[in-house]
Amino acid sequence: MTNYEALGLRPVINAFATVTKYGGSLMPPAVIAAMNEAAGAFVDLQQLQRAVGERIAELTRNEAAYVTSGAAAGIVLASAAAVLNKYPDALKRFPNLGAFNNEAIIFRSQRNPYDYSIKQTGLTYIEIEGASAVMRAAITARTACVFWFPRGDCSADEITLAEVIAIANERDIPVIVDAAAQLPPVENLWRFSEMGAALALFSGGKDLRGPQSSGLMLGRRDFIESIRPISNPNHGLGRPFKVGKEEMMGALAAVERYLKLDHAARERYCEESMRLFCAAMNPLAGVQAERAFPNEAGQPLPRCRVTIDPGLLGKSADVLVADFLNHEPAIAVAPDSDTSFYLNPMTLEPGEEIIVRDACLKLLSAL
Repeated sequence: MTNYEALGLRPVINAFATVTKYGGSLMPPAVIAAMNEAAGAFVDLQQLQRAVGERIAELTRNEAAYVTSGAAAGIVLASAAAVLNKYPDALKRFPNLGAFNNEAIIFRSQRNPYDYSIKQTGLTYIEIEGASAVMRAAITARTACVFWFPRGDCSADEITLAEVIAIANERDIPVIVDAAAQLPPVENLWRFSEMGAALALFSGGKDLRGPQSSGLMLGRRDFIESIRPISNPNHGLGRPFKVGKEEMMGALAAVERYLKLDHAARERYCEESMRLFCAAMNPLAGVQAERAFPNEAGQPLPRCRVTIDPGLLGKSADVLVADFLNHEPAIAVAPDSDTSFYLNPMTLEPGEEIIVRDACLKLLSAL
C-alpha cells in the first residue's frame, strides 16, 4: 500500500495555517473528483487553459484568468507580462531586459521571500518607502510595474493600495497584487481588479482548497494573453511552470465550490473553535489564551494566541511546538515566540478542534 505510513511519515492535524510546509489545505471531494476525471483522458492543454480561464474569469468577474503552478510562479509570469505587454519583442530576451522597461517598484515594508520571483525575469528592484511623493518620484521611463504585497499589520500612515493604483495608472504603469493568501473574503477574487490593479495572483492550494501546485492569475486580458506564448506547453520563460490538465480542472472546481460556500458559517466555526480553546486553557496555571484577529495574513478569521510561563511549565513555547508534532496524533501549531504560539482553526476539519483542545490540556498542564 502506498501511503504516508508506508513511507514512515505521520499525517498531521493542521492547526497552523494554510502554509505550504504542511500542504496548504485539504482538497474536498468535488476537487478530487474533477481531477480524477481529467486524469482519464487526453486533451489539448492550450485549449483547456483558455476554456478554464474563460470560465474562472466569468465566475470571478474578471476580464481574464489563467491557472498557474502556484502564486510564486504567478509572480514570475506577471512580471514577464508587465514587460511583454509593452514590448512583445522581449519574448525571447528574458532575463536580458536591458533594452526594455526593466524596473519593478516594491515597498520596503512589504519585502518578503516571495518577491525574489520578480528577479527571475530580469527585472530589478526599485525599493521605496510607502509615501505618495516617494512613489511618484520613483516612477521613471524604466518602470515596468509596481508590486503590492498585502500585509496584516499595516500602519495607518502607510500608503494604501487605492493610492498606489491611482498614482500608477496616471503613468500607465500596471499594479500587480500578490494576493496568494488573501482569501477570505471571497470578494477579493474581484476586488483588486475592480480597484484598477492589472493582475491579482492567488494560491490555488490555500483557502480555495484546490490543488496545492496551482494558482490563479486574474485581471486584464491583454496581460494574460501576453504570457501564453512563453508558457506551458510552449517554450520560454514560463515553460518550467507546468500546469497539468488535472490541476486546471481541479482549480476550476475549487473556484466553483468556493463561491457557493456558506462563508458566514465557516466564520462561526472558527470563532466557536477559538472560544473552545480559550475556555479550556485559561483555567490552566501559567497559560493565557486569547482571541487574535485578524490572522497572520490579514484574513478576517480569528485564531487563538497562547502565551505561557516557561518557568511554571518547565518548557518554552518552541519546545511545546515540537511536543505537539510528537503528540499522537501529530498537530502542527504556529510558533510565535519563546513564550507564545498560535492555534488556527481555519485549516481544521470538523471534530479536529476537540482533538486539538484535548492535546492542549495534556501538554499545557503544569508539571
